[in-house]
Amino acid sequence: MTLAAAHPGFLSPTGVEIAFLLVGLVTFGAAVVTVTTRQLVHAALWLVVALGGLAVEYLLLTAEFIAWVQVLIYVGSVVVLILFGLMLTRAPIGRSPDADSGNRWAALTVAVAAAAALVWVVADAFRTTWIDLDGPAAGSTAVTGASLFQNWVLPFEALSVLLLAALVGAIVLSRKAKAERAAGTPGPAATPGPAATPDGADKDGVR
Repeated sequence: MTLAAAHPGFLSPTGVEIAFLLVGLVTFGAAVVTVTTRQLVHAALWLVVALGGLAVEYLLLTAEFIAWVQVLIYVGSVVVLILFGLMLTRAPIGRSPDADSGNRWAALTVAVAAAAALVWVVADAFRTTWIDLDGPAAGSTAVTGASLFQNWVLPFEALSVLLLAALVGAIVLSRKAKAERAAGTPGPAATPGPAATPDGADKDGVR
C-alpha cells in the first residue's frame, strides 16, 4: 500500500481538518486585527481570541495538555498582565494616534520574513510526518511536561523575567505620570479685593 493510498488526500478532508482550517482562519484574522487596531484595549481583547484559537487548534491535534497550558499561561496570565499594565499606565480607551509609529512597511517586511522562515522550517521538519487526528492521542502528559521543564526551562524563565520587567515598567510610568500631574497643578488663585478709587474709597463708597 502506497503512502497516498494509506492517507487521505487534501481534496478529501475530514471533519476535524475542516474545523482546524476554519479555526485557523479565525485565529489569523484575530491576530491581524490585534496588530492593526489603534485601540489598545481592543488589541488586548483580540489577542485573547487569537490565543484561544491556538488552544482550540491544539485540542484538534489531540494535544490537550498543551492546549490547557496555552489557556492557563497565555490567556489567563499574559493577557491579564497586559490589561493590568494598560490600566496602570492609564492607556486611552478610544483610538490612540500614538499606537502607530509610522514604521508600518518595516514591520510588515519583518513579519512576512519571520512568517516565511517559520513556515519553511516547520514544513521542512515535518514534511513526511502524518498525524492521525482520529486515532488515540500520541505521547503523554508526563513526557510533554518533562520535555517542557527540562529542555525549555530557560525560555520559560526568560519569559517570566520579561513579564516582570513589563509590570515594573508599567508601575514606574504610572507613578511618574502622577508626579508630573501633581507638580503641574496650579494653586488656588488669590481672591482680588474691591477696587479702590483715587480718593481712597472703594466702589461701594466706603473709605
